[in-house]
Formats: sequence, structure tokens, C-alpha cells
Amino acid sequence: MEPVADTDELLRMLAWQIDAGADSVLADMPIDWLADGLKAPGAGFVWPNQTGAQQARGATETSTAVSAPSGASPPASRPTANTVATSAPARVTARAPTAAASTAATTAASTGATSPRFTAIAPDQAVLAARQSARAAPDIAALTRAISNFTGCALKATAKSTCVYRGAPKARIMIIGEAPGRDEDIEGRPFVGRAGQLLDRMLAAIDLQEADVHITNVVYWRPPGNRTPTSEETLACRPFLERQVELVEPDAILLLGGAAAKSVLEIDDGIMRLRGKWREARFGERKIRAMATLHPAYLLRTPAAKRQVWRDLLQLKAIIL
Repeated sequence: MEPVADTDELLRMLAWQIDAGADSVLADMPIDWLADGLKAPGAGFVWPNQTGAQQARGATETSTAVSAPSGASPPASRPTANTVATSAPARVTARAPTAAASTAATTAASTGATSPRFTAIAPDQAVLAARQSARAAPDIAALTRAISNFTGCALKATAKSTCVYRGAPKARIMIIGEAPGRDEDIEGRPFVGRAGQLLDRMLAAIDLQEADVHITNVVYWRPPGNRTPTSEETLACRPFLERQVELVEPDAILLLGGAAAKSVLEIDDGIMRLRGKWREARFGERKIRAMATLHPAYLLRTPAAKRQVWRDLLQLKAIIL
């Protein structure tokens, strides 16, 4: 490929990559995840923020979740900075997850042992592993460790950080959003970017501070390109969210945005029809009143909608009086 001398063209190429979701630097060199056709994304990769022991383990990790069909040629090795892949990776077919794989994922999550970033297992087995790990957590600190070690959600393979919560371990008000964004992935805490700063100002308007609430998301890892989490991804995280609600013991839940509202309330209505109405959300055996409102990120794009959210916040304030 010939070098591009046109600065404007370089800027257009960079803008295209950002639109495609490549807006965070995770390593010194680009990574071709498709080159290792027999491995799950992220398997065996040494992430910059790992400890020395984790790097040593990560360098030798292999994925057992997929296998090549009979007669298939082995995948091409990952190209280095001075080489270019000349052939596409071999086709692969998913192999049914074994009981040992599910048990290993559960054990790693519950004991805090270092584990791969993602283990490709069936969705129902991922939910089972998450439920077993979540139930074993006696407090929010243990739950945070269990979530950080969980390998059943594919989002973890491409995220830099696990974002569990910020605020108080126990609170009367719990706030649930959709997913971490770029700033949250960098810092490792939910709602710390521009939308999070606006959320803090919204809460301050009804005399609430960070120490008065518990803020989290329906998934704990940033989706690539800030896309909406899939149903499989939210279901994999749901057992942890249910246990999180049990440990926080909120009196009311505020749902930020349509994706969070649909996931928690299990309703397909749009956010404009859902917002401003108290509903009943079920978390395990608990039923808690929940209300959806517009996401702060939407308010940054549509400031005129703040008046609607203000009415919702006044209803929330009435709960804590």
C-alpha cells in the first residue's frame, strides 16, 4: 500500500475508523482477530493493563470452544507488523460446550482465579455459570470480583475494563443504564463521561449526590462501537444484575434509556411510551418499583427534552422525601 500524503484523506480515513467503532487504543499495533480462526476473540492476547503473572498466563492461553471441520487446513498465523496475511482463516464450526468448560468458567468466576477474557459457551450455560457465581457473592465487593472474573459474556473480549458500579454499596435509589462507553471503559466506572457528568447534575437538582445512589448498567463491558448490547449479552449479565439489586436493596430504580428499560422491564414499548410511569420490575423473588426516563446522552443531543426528564426526577424525589 502506497503512503497517503493528503492530510485530508488521512483525516477521512481516521473518521471512518472512529465511525466503525475503532475509537480506543488497546495495544501498540493493530490486531487482526480473524487471523486466528480457531480462537475466540481475545483468547491468548496479552492486554496492557494485566499484571506480569496474568501476562504469562495470557500468552499461553488457547481456546477450546471451536474446532475446525474435518479436512480443514490450520488457520494462518497472525501477521506481524512486517508481514501481511495472504489467505482467509479456515472456516470453523462451534463445538458443543462440555460440562468441564462450564464448570471451569464458574469456578474461575467464584474463586477469583485468573481466567481467559471470554469462553465461548452456549448462552444457557453462560447464564447458569453467571447465576451460580452471583449467588455465591455475599456482598457487593465479592460480586464485583465475580463479575470481573466472569468469562461467559463476549463483550469482555473487546473491552478494556469491567465497569460494575459507582456510588454507595447500598442505596435507596438505584440507577441502571445501558452499557459503558469509551470514557467508562478507560476509567473502569459507569457514567463518568459527558453523559455521566450531566447525570450528576440531574441528581444534584433533586438534592442527590453520588454517595446517595448506586449507578450501574445492564451489561458491565463496553460494546464495540458503542452499539446496543444484544439479548444474549444482557441475559449473560442478568444474574449478576439481579444479585446486585438484592445486595443494594433499593426502594426504587431509575432506568436510563430505552435499552435499559426494555431489558429490565421486559417490555418492547419505546422509551417515549415507557418514561414517567412507575412499573414493577422483578429481580429474582423481589419486586421493585421502577421508572424509565430519557438517557442523559439523548439529552446532550436534544436539550429540549430536559423538561420531560425534570418531571420524571420530581417523581423520583417524592420517593426519598
